[in-house]
Amino acid sequence: MEQSKRKPTRLKDYDYSSAGVYFLTICSKDRKLIFSRIVGDGDLDVPRVCLYRHGKIIEKHIEYMNKIYDNIRIDNYVIMPNHIHILLSVYDNGMSRSPSPTNDIIPSFVGTLKRFVNREVGENIFQRSYNDHIIRDEQDYLARWNYIDNNPIKRNLDDLN
Repeated sequence: MEQSKRKPTRLKDYDYSSAGVYFLTICSKDRKLIFSRIVGDGDLDVPRVCLYRHGKIIEKHIEYMNKIYDNIRIDNYVIMPNHIHILLSVYDNGMSRSPSPTNDIIPSFVGTLKRFVNREVGENIFQRSYNDHIIRDEQDYLARWNYIDNNPIKRNLDDLN
């Protein structure tokens, strides 16, 4: 059986080891609803995230990752039922890095987060890849920040999440 060709999700010729801000989306394997549930149905009962066991483990490791990397900062994140959104700032720490795929900060960050979580959970709970968006300006940054903050509210409108 032949494997299907995967469409590249990364911006061609962009140096992902460079400083910048990135909006990441990491999905659960088979889009299973295993990270959290959204409670509340609007108006006075504002929808909010209630983490399941896997979601609590993810949150613990996101917070840990924020401490172990000296050249990144997780600005905002949300753990939805079957995906995670992370707004990640990468800083130039003065170290010379060759722009090879094995040296990229973003794939290293995502791979490390997945590895830590999977090890604690005891199985692979993540989709193979992830999606990234390079933040272009302050307006884009604020739009992604608001998207993260409002994602639980929008959950009721999207059956895939």
